[in-house]
Amino acid sequence: MTTALKLFSSMATKELLARVCPLHANASGQAVDAISIGGVDVNRRIRGGEAFDAAVLAADNIDKLIAEGLLAPGRVDLVRSGIAVAVRRGASRPALSDEAAVRDAVRAAPSVSYSTGPSGVYLEKLFERWGIADEIRPRIVQAPPGVPVGQLVAEGKADLGFQQLSELKHLAGIDVIGPLPAAIQLVTTFSAGVSANCARPEAVRALLAFINSPAADAARLESGMEAA
Repeated sequence: MTTALKLFSSMATKELLARVCPLHANASGQAVDAISIGGVDVNRRIRGGEAFDAAVLAADNIDKLIAEGLLAPGRVDLVRSGIAVAVRRGASRPALSDEAAVRDAVRAAPSVSYSTGPSGVYLEKLFERWGIADEIRPRIVQAPPGVPVGQLVAEGKADLGFQQLSELKHLAGIDVIGPLPAAIQLVTTFSAGVSANCARPEAVRALLAFINSPAADAARLESGMEAA
């Protein structure tokens, strides 16, 4: 097997890459070292000059890194994931039937958690639009980069957690009680970019094509994501 490709990704695609990269390695002989950390940390390491071959992040983040010359032109969209809601395993489940129900659930929760990623940015704006941002601010438990919101919920540090379904689906100790209603749902596209300094761009492109192929359909579904 050839030297592994070094791939940075945010936590949202951790499960997907953990499933897909071994499949690609078995099919092609190309190993992949997928390093899944908080998106904030991915950006820091890339901008700090660390060597890597590709990155998988939210589409707008990939666009920014391309504009900065850190990724080569040519964003490749891979998967999409919406925001889901979780409570601690066995806890009461608030209604999520419509926007008003979700707002009431947030206002009633002793503590609410979201991430520093795209879903967290969106939720902060949503709470501001609802006019409850100041009211609930003392009860917000924001997950640090790289720490799943579901982990805080499972540990009892937060009562209501919001994050991409792909990041909640496989965590122990929580119940995923549903997606946000369509009227307030945010579906994030996660995309890839090849490092501007990548010595094997063809190998990276082959990996990305594999992720977008029918061979990865089951892995996408099991990871709580859909094709972009």
